[in-house]
Amino acid sequence: MKNILVTGGAGFIGSHTVRLLVNNYPSYRIVNLDLLTYAGNLYNLSDIEKKSNYTFIKGDINDYQLLVTIFDKYDINSVIHLAAESHVDRSIKDPLIFAKTNILGTLNLLQVAKESWNNDFEDKLFYHISTDEVYGALSDTGFFEETTPYNPKSPYAASKASSDHFVRAFGNTYKLPIIISNCSNNYGSYQFPEKLIPLCIHNICQQREIPVYGKGENIRDWLYVEDHAKAIDIIFHEGKVGETYNIGGWNEWKNIDVIKLLIDKVDTYLGRKKGTSEKLIRFVKDRAGHDYRYAIDATKLNKEIGWKPSLQFEEGIEKTIKWYLNNQDWVTKVTSGDYQKYYEEMYKL
Repeated sequence: MKNILVTGGAGFIGSHTVRLLVNNYPSYRIVNLDLLTYAGNLYNLSDIEKKSNYTFIKGDINDYQLLVTIFDKYDINSVIHLAAESHVDRSIKDPLIFAKTNILGTLNLLQVAKESWNNDFEDKLFYHISTDEVYGALSDTGFFEETTPYNPKSPYAASKASSDHFVRAFGNTYKLPIIISNCSNNYGSYQFPEKLIPLCIHNICQQREIPVYGKGENIRDWLYVEDHAKAIDIIFHEGKVGETYNIGGWNEWKNIDVIKLLIDKVDTYLGRKKGTSEKLIRFVKDRAGHDYRYAIDATKLNKEIGWKPSLQFEEGIEKTIKWYLNNQDWVTKVTSGDYQKYYEEMYKL
């Protein structure tokens, strides 16, 4: 019997992971702990909220006593830790909240897991999901590997790097059974429209300006979020304790090329002349400390466990665009803040 605590399970990657686990493993108990900040909302999981093997709890990973209660009440024997502040721009503006959530929150969770399991680590696992940004930036060549030295460049990346170090320290010092995975940029349905792809789709639809940092030459490796959820699933079940796995999409694109692709496709879907919305592009001052290129080498994950992405970017972006165009009500609710009322209605606070 797996009693899995998923933190941040109402967010973008978290909701896809929770949905997969709830649907694929009816004998597991999935407990979703999420604070429901701006980037997490229960609309993301409305299709599974009544499943018998699913429980939602609104709460903060920095609430030590709440974590103790959850571990005790639900006999938690596994953790999939996704809860995090994740937007680089926000970290530049307010690094302290990133330190509190990503560093202290992770440390709090590790401590509760260690004390709750009380050195009985058989069939236990603390699985920490991180980012490729901990490695820093690449030039035009090379890839991030699991052995790449850490060199975080933003407050967000530094906070995630610190949390990774704490997870490994607990594995080394206390023999806590841990696994870490570091992923590249995710895209897909249910992503809060502050990130590049949903922001562009939304602004193209609304004919609003599309801000582009610098000249848009920065390169990212794009991973379809459902492929990431499948990777988390297989790493959780088949990964080796103490190991790190890089998860990448093998899909490198310049930001400006992604934006122009989105413009062409969204304009076409909306019956406009191809390229009509290119006039919306506005080049703005580059982000402070903007990393030039990220690229993941996911060879280890492929060779040891057999995972590889199921979609190339062109196919995944088609599915993503169609989802956002067909779910404008979701976009409206999350951008207006109305989604926050859903929790109050569901749980009658």
